[in-house]
Amino acid sequence: MNHPRPPPIAATPGAIARSLPVSMREQLRLELLSTVDALHWRRADFVCQGFIQDYVALHWLEWNGGALRPTVTGTNMCEQMRARLN
Repeated sequence: MNHPRPPPIAATPGAIARSLPVSMREQLRLELLSTVDALHWRRADFVCQGFIQDYVALHWLEWNGGALRPTVTGTNMCEQMRARLN
């Protein structure tokens, strides 16, 4: 007996963020400083398109008036990473 499939459930950003593999999350974290710097210089073309979607899903970047900017979480992460580099 064939049962109809239920409609797909829209994934929430939190569910997407939790589903990312740890290694992918680590890769995103390592690339965050260069991503934010590229956005500062208005060079979003230097950022991998897939990374942008992942950063938004993790709430590290957000869309603001058609431009990407770091969220409070993203800004805090950048500050922590810069402090470790010094």
